Amino acid sequence: MKHFSIRHFASAALIGAALLPGIADSGALAQQTKILTADKHNEYGLVYSLPVTALEITVTARKETLIAGPYANYSKKYLAAENPIMESGEKWTLLNVEVTPYGAIDPEVRYLMQLKPGATTFIGVDRDGMLLTVNKEIEETSTPGRPAAAAEETAYYDGREYLQFVDEDFIASQSKAKQAEMLAENLMDVRDAYLSLTRGTADTMPVDGKQLELMLTSLKEQQRAMTAAFTGCSYSETVTRTYTYVPEEDTSMTLFRFSDFKGFCGPQDYAGEPVELRVNVTAEGKLPVDANGREKELPKDGLRYAIPGEAQITLSYRGHQVFNDELEFAQFGCVFALSPGLFTDKKSPSYAVFDPVTGGLRELGTLAR
Repeated sequence: MKHFSIRHFASAALIGAALLPGIADSGALAQQTKILTADKHNEYGLVYSLPVTALEITVTARKETLIAGPYANYSKKYLAAENPIMESGEKWTLLNVEVTPYGAIDPEVRYLMQLKPGATTFIGVDRDGMLLTVNKEIEETSTPGRPAAAAEETAYYDGREYLQFVDEDFIASQSKAKQAEMLAENLMDVRDAYLSLTRGTADTMPVDGKQLELMLTSLKEQQRAMTAAFTGCSYSETVTRTYTYVPEEDTSMTLFRFSDFKGFCGPQDYAGEPVELRVNVTAEGKLPVDANGREKELPKDGLRYAIPGEAQITLSYRGHQVFNDELEFAQFGCVFALSPGLFTDKKSPSYAVFDPVTGGLRELGTLAR
C-alpha cells in the first residue's frame, strides 16, 4: 500500500470541514475497541488507520438576564435605590476556554500490514479502525467528561411576582404613580412586620419556632417581590459551547464571535467580537536517520505510525490570550514504519502501543515467553 505523509492526507480530507460545532457529552465515554487477527478471510492482511489530531474547544460563559421593574422610574423616590435596572436585557461574560486534543481519522486513507499464513500477530484498533496496539491487549480506558457547572442558587423571576401581594384598589388604579405609591406603602408595612417579628415586639407572636420561620420566610418573599418591582431583578446561568477543529499549518481564523449582549455568535455575525484561533507550527516531525545522517527507508510491508510535529495554539479575545499552549499534531509530522518481523518473531515477538491522539509510538517492547 502506498506510503502517505500525515500532512498529505490531513489536507486532502480534513474530516469534512475545518470547523464543526458540537455538543460535548458530560458523561464518561468508554473507548470502543476491537482486536484484529490475520487469517485466510482477510488474506493475512491487517488494515488500520492513523489519526489526524483535532481539537475540542470548550467555551464557558455566564449569561445574566436582567428584568427591569415596572416602577423603575419611582425606585429612587420611594426606595432611594441608586442603580435600579432600567431596561431588560442580557449581559454575557466569557469565563473559561479549555482545549483538548483528540485523534480523528481520514476514512479515505488506510494502511495494510501484510503477514504470512500462520502468523499469530494481532492489532488492536478503535471502532473507526485507528491503530492502538500490536500484540498487546488494549487497556480499556474512558474519557472523563467535564464536571457540570455548579447550579447557581438564583431563582428565575419574570418581574411580576409582586402582583400576588396587591389588593383590589391597586389593580383598579389607572395611575402608574398612584400604583407606585401604594406598592411602596405595602412594602414599608411588610418591612415593619418583619422587624417586629424578629425583635419579638409584634402584636401577635407565633406560637413556636417553626411558625415564626414560616412567617419570616413569607415576609421575605413579599419584600423581594415588591422591591424587584422598583429595582428590577436578575438571574445568572452558565452556558457552554463546544467546537471541534482540525488544525492546518500556520492558520489564523475566527473560531466564533462573542457579544456582551447576545453571547455566542457565528464567525460572520459582526454583533460579536472575534475569538481568534492561531496555529503556528513550531516543529515538524522528521524521519529517523542512519549513522551517516541519511533518512532511513521504510521497511517493506512495515507497520506505519506517525512521528508528530508540534504547533503553538493560541486563542485570543479582545487582545488577550484566553488559551496558549504547544501541542503535538500528527498532521505536522510524517509517517514511518516498524518492520513486521519485529512482531512475527517466534522466539521473542515485540509489542507496540500507539498514541491515539497523535499516532506516535508510545511503547515498544518484547513479549515474555
